[in-house]
Amino acid sequence: MMYSEDQFMTDRNQKWVRHFAAGTLAGLTLHLSCTAPSTDHGPKDLVVLSYNIHHGQGTDGVFDLERIAEVINETGADLVALQEVDVRTGRASGVDQASELGRLTGMVPVFGEAMPYDGGSYGEAILSRWPIAESQVIPLPASPSHEPRAAVSITVIPKDWESPIRFVGTHLDNSEDPADRTSQVVELLSRLNPLELPTLLVGDFNSQPNSVPMQLIFQAGWTSADPLWIPTYPSISPEIKIDWILQSPGCAGQVTAGEVLIEPLASDHCPYQARWTLP
Repeated sequence: MMYSEDQFMTDRNQKWVRHFAAGTLAGLTLHLSCTAPSTDHGPKDLVVLSYNIHHGQGTDGVFDLERIAEVINETGADLVALQEVDVRTGRASGVDQASELGRLTGMVPVFGEAMPYDGGSYGEAILSRWPIAESQVIPLPASPSHEPRAAVSITVIPKDWESPIRFVGTHLDNSEDPADRTSQVVELLSRLNPLELPTLLVGDFNSQPNSVPMQLIFQAGWTSADPLWIPTYPSISPEIKIDWILQSPGCAGQVTAGEVLIEPLASDHCPYQARWTLP
């Protein structure tokens, strides 16, 4: 989609405009029940973020990780799922983007390669406010003519908590045919046992709400942090909902209404955040 300079600058000046009906969504929470982290310190609110960073390249064509880190820092996120991350590729001038964003945000980075690319790696990353107890890269099925895809799963124990939680970031196939996205969702659902740990599944699913992949997820009991399905893409005048924060079925907690943040320069996707409260 092409935009005029006047439209671009108008949207640029709308940084951090929230696309949600505050009066409606503020009271919307999603209630689930199962074994949850126990602590003597009361409930803990976590800010979680999904952000497709377009391999560090903004809509102005500039590679600027400091700008992306500023976006992340302004959200105050505790757990961040990043998509389209380059590690030591020629395209990204040899920079390890996961490690550099970890340094710029003061968070712990984990990178998961989806495929080798341009002398380095391309895939997903997670940033965590706390030390990571365990991490895993989950390869996802892909047709021979399509890009390989993966998910990164981490287990963390937030400060003053006694029990772990799981945070999973992914980026599904972007072709017109939904077959790969569907098989990738089936693989994720089979690998993420919701009875093991309270879990969030987060990322760019390249799938709109009524698509087959998303309907499979909803039918399995996963719940969206944003019940109104607010558009997340493109970052200038977003029109479609393809970025998701999803809570696993049967686990205690509340995912409060998601917020789509307008930042038209840093990437071609909007940052998308939510608040996750566990007892």
